[in-house]
This record gives sequence, C-alpha cells and structure tokens, in this order.
Amino acid sequence: MNPLEAKPIATARLDLVPLRVDHAEEMATVLSDPALHAFIGGAPDDPEALRARYERLTEGSPEPGVSWLNWVVRLRDEDCLTGTVQATVTSSGQGGVAEIAWVVGTAWQGRGIAAEAARGLVDWLVRQPVRTLVAHIHPEHRASAAVAAAAGLAVTDVWQDGELRWLRRVDS
Repeated sequence: MNPLEAKPIATARLDLVPLRVDHAEEMATVLSDPALHAFIGGAPDDPEALRARYERLTEGSPEPGVSWLNWVVRLRDEDCLTGTVQATVTSSGQGGVAEIAWVVGTAWQGRGIAAEAARGLVDWLVRQPVRTLVAHIHPEHRASAAVAAAAGLAVTDVWQDGELRWLRRVDS
C-alpha cells in the first residue's frame, strides 16, 4: 500500500482541512481547556509546543508503510476551528488498518461536531485501501464512545493501556 495523504473532506457543516503548522495558534486556543485531558492525560500545549508538534506530524511518519493523516475541523458557518481528527494508517495483507482519534474543543462540544467529523473521516478512509478501523476509548468516556458508535465502530472486549478497543471492518 502506498502512503496516504490527507485530503480535504467536506461534511454537511464541517470542513476537515489537512493539518498545517500555521493552524497551531488557533488550535492552541481551541484545545486550551485542561478538561480535554481528563481521559488521555497530559496538559494543553501552548502555541509554540503545538507548532513543534504540528511540524513533526506534517513531516509524516518515518516508518515505511505508515501514514500519519491529520486534519483540523472547521465549522463552516462560524468560520472557526473546533478540533481535530486523525488516522495512523499501517499496511497489512488485508488492506490498511487505521487507528483513528478525534478531539473537539470544550466550547463546541454537545453539538454533534465530533460525530460528524469522525463519520466524515471514516467515510473517506473506507474509500482508500483501508479495511480495518480502530479506536481506543477510556471506558468512562461516554461522549467518545458515542462518537465511535456514530462512526460505525463497535466496542470489543480487548483492552489496551486502560482503554477499550472499538473496531470496524470493511468488506473489500
């Protein structure tokens, strides 16, 4: 499988825009609430740290056969960034496997943005040579579990680092 490249994705209300380093300033504000780290740990990055992180991400994975795909989520009507979606796609004999994740800033939560963005991401991935989608979600993070279900993933009984694996297989 050739490396994938993030392309723009449009949904009913959102534009998923391939990540650029210059998104760091606005995204530092979007992601500034420490509560966003309740289940994943850590603390919000300041603009400089986020810029450095985005530089690494936009350079791509150093591993052959691994694609780092990252988007910022723009709410079209308000013309503002609201969060991110990402996928790390690895090659396998049965098509690519995508580890997916999402985060929406506190100010925009409860509006279905994460679910719409995740569905847009998943719809795009299944049109690529991706046949398995995986997310890892803390068992108490009900909102994230609802997003995974809305994107067509189903919870499994597999645990990894204190999180449950959610899975969707796509027929070839």
